[in-house]
Amino acid sequence: MDTIEDQGSIKRVVILGGGTAGWMTAAALSHRLAGRGVEIELIESDAIGIVGVGEATLPHIRAFNTAMGIDEQALIDRTQATFKLGIQFVDWGRPGDAYIHPFGAYGEPIEGIDFHQVWAARRAGGDVTPLDDYSYPVRAAEACRFQRPTSDAGSPLSTFSYAFQFDASLYAAFLREVSCGRGVVRTEGKVVEHHLDAETGHVAALTLEGGRCIEGDLFVDCSGFRGRLIAQALDTGFEDWSHWLPCDSAFAVPCQTVAPVGPYTRATARQAGWQWRIPLQHRTGNGLVFPSAYLSDEAAQRTLMSNLEGPALAEPRRLSFRTGRRRRLWDRNVVAIGLSGGFLEPLESTSIYLIQLGITTLLDLFPDQAGMADDAREYNAIMALEFDRIRDFLVLHYVANQRDEPFWREMREMAWPDSLSAKVEAFVSRGLLPDYDVGVFHPPSWLAVLIGQNIVPRGWDPRVDRLDAGRLSAKLGGLRGAVRNAVDGTPDHMSFIRAKGRPMRGAV
Repeated sequence: MDTIEDQGSIKRVVILGGGTAGWMTAAALSHRLAGRGVEIELIESDAIGIVGVGEATLPHIRAFNTAMGIDEQALIDRTQATFKLGIQFVDWGRPGDAYIHPFGAYGEPIEGIDFHQVWAARRAGGDVTPLDDYSYPVRAAEACRFQRPTSDAGSPLSTFSYAFQFDASLYAAFLREVSCGRGVVRTEGKVVEHHLDAETGHVAALTLEGGRCIEGDLFVDCSGFRGRLIAQALDTGFEDWSHWLPCDSAFAVPCQTVAPVGPYTRATARQAGWQWRIPLQHRTGNGLVFPSAYLSDEAAQRTLMSNLEGPALAEPRRLSFRTGRRRRLWDRNVVAIGLSGGFLEPLESTSIYLIQLGITTLLDLFPDQAGMADDAREYNAIMALEFDRIRDFLVLHYVANQRDEPFWREMREMAWPDSLSAKVEAFVSRGLLPDYDVGVFHPPSWLAVLIGQNIVPRGWDPRVDRLDAGRLSAKLGGLRGAVRNAVDGTPDHMSFIRAKGRPMRGAV
């Protein structure tokens, strides 16, 4: 909205918690609400640690940074960022399998028919050409090459997007500097008491150690898993999804970078759970996500540390979590953003995306005090739908495995969410893919995981059978050649970063 009415308007916003969620919220609110007379105060305590393992992002982060007036090159320099064209999944189907979920399209529609429908029909007829041959971001990522997209609609270089892999603690520090420069007041302290309004039940104020009382009209809870306001003060309830996503623990550790720094994140399936690899400019982030019911802490640490590419730079840090979301992420005058609102394991790098969505939705609905209940209902509906759809996408990775270990067998045999069963059945029977107006993962994402984990259509669009075979073969050959040529002309990923995006003589 463009104006905020003085009558009943929000005059003071209090953000509880720093880290990525807190400082993204502060940066966004201070930018969008500039000049509107809204005071923003962020409370954080150096004595309370932050999770700080969300180092991989989705392409949506670029729009967020741009909207907040954050220069991309400054972000890369300040956060030791690398680029990201997708996520590689190793051993998730059968041991030895590997595929990349790219941030981009496969091929292009042919005579109005979705490309994967044509590919599925050709495959059934004996064509063994990998779907990945039609994806520029897949082949560029595998070759450790990167350049930004072009606007030439006829080039494969226009068919993809990109994200970043960065140091989350450096990102938070960068946004803290930006936010404070825009007038956000940072207060060091630990909250020891909350005060509810006797009539409305709203949070009226927070008391810090030392006795200072901080009042507010709207409170944003970025306090992490503990949900200091949304859970402890308001007790909004929690929708537990552990029966579908039973991993409840992780160890995280950075190491020296030895392998080539490719523009992609890697997720490798292990005996129980999976291991991430996120290459940055100055180090590589690693972690093992696992179910404590299947793997002891000792075995988990041993698995993680024995599969690092270089010497560890710290001791592994343990994290515990429960998968699911708050029943209400906005309750009364408290909005939960980040881990306080819910947790979905970082398999598809959705943590920072959900922070971003929470912030932008809050800004779109930024309330006055009289209409807050209506805004909260709309906010909760939007966020619940997004959480549910991401949940289904993550569950797909687990149920579509063909591994033999007890954990993976149980995941394959468990009852699926009804919404996921319907999606997979539509794909197998007719090649149909979910295409939501609202939602982070679009058809190419679903296609990457389904095909990558050996779920292929048995049926396809009948119009494919009426295509001229000779012209179709020539068209497909041209698409593959265009991808190969584009990759061959793309610079090395780290060379591109060192050149700060400028054209490089002799680069290949």
